[in-house]
Amino acid sequence: MNKKIKLFDPSIDQSEEKSIIKVLQSKFWASGSGTGNVKIFENKFKKYVGSTDCVAVNSGTSALNLALSLMDIKNKEVIVPSLTFVSTIHAIKLNGGKPIFVDVDEKNLCIDAEQITQSITDKTKVILPVHFGGMPCDLSKIKKICKDYDLTRIEDAAHASGSTYKNQKIGKHSSAVCFSFHPVKNLAMPTGGLISLNGKSSKKFKKILESRRWCGITNRHDSFYDVQEMGWNYYMNEFSAAIGIIQLKKLDKLNIKRKKIAKLYSKKINLEQKMIFDENCSYHLYWIRVKNRNQFRKKMNQIGIETGIHYRPVHTFSMYKTNSHLPVTEKVGNEIVSIPIHPNLSNDQIYKIIDVVNEFS
Repeated sequence: MNKKIKLFDPSIDQSEEKSIIKVLQSKFWASGSGTGNVKIFENKFKKYVGSTDCVAVNSGTSALNLALSLMDIKNKEVIVPSLTFVSTIHAIKLNGGKPIFVDVDEKNLCIDAEQITQSITDKTKVILPVHFGGMPCDLSKIKKICKDYDLTRIEDAAHASGSTYKNQKIGKHSSAVCFSFHPVKNLAMPTGGLISLNGKSSKKFKKILESRRWCGITNRHDSFYDVQEMGWNYYMNEFSAAIGIIQLKKLDKLNIKRKKIAKLYSKKINLEQKMIFDENCSYHLYWIRVKNRNQFRKKMNQIGIETGIHYRPVHTFSMYKTNSHLPVTEKVGNEIVSIPIHPNLSNDQIYKIIDVVNEFS
């Protein structure tokens, strides 16, 4: 029986296994104050992206919640694409803000920078671009808009570990950049996230985030500490950090494999609407667009190839239904399909995917 071709599959070897056993035997599995492997991972990731500081947390969702908590967005507006995982939008809501949905660019499915200014009001506080599939957004245009209108830029880089923009790693360009290290991500952990910080407020923000990720605890001396504000149980555990340290060493090498697959897909898949090839992209996922999506996915599944839908646009969910008319997002939302792209795919599997997509689409 043919083995199913997985949509996502973490790339591991004995290094991860050894690191887990080491943590297990140490019996030091977690610390709210983020010492041990967590601190090592933060420092290594900071060096990797070239940011001023980094704060590790337990998920990309936590990273977004905490980053937005720095900006006091209560009763303020945050400009964001609707084509994203719902966490991006929940984080705005949880911080008392109002998401203002903007359409995406049909070529790369990132927020359409040309349309942002039309949505700015006197209540706008933050622009939150999403590097969709690992494809970097037009940060130069967004930076200029933020400067012109005195707005803050926070990036959702959940898909973009290892992506670059203008020869610098994603994670270096904005006040706060939020990463996710879920098992399906390019840098995989059982659960994990991180906020990279840049600019003159980095030191202050790091101190605030370290307190808020651990129930608001500050000024800890032995068993004595203070709590001055609300915080959450968002700290990263030692197992995740230990795996993250190993995964980070391999990240560029694994991303090169993803790029090779993406290059083949973009060259050989006979569809007009598919993810473009760009050396700066980390290719967390690879999307195509098909008209007969349900039928197409059913046939792919029958032949043993997993597919996914990333994503159903958030403004179509009951909780976030608005009068927003986002023609590109809505059209894409009905047609988008993710096909397998991960470093464990063999050449035979890659060409099988290409052939089957061309046959059925």
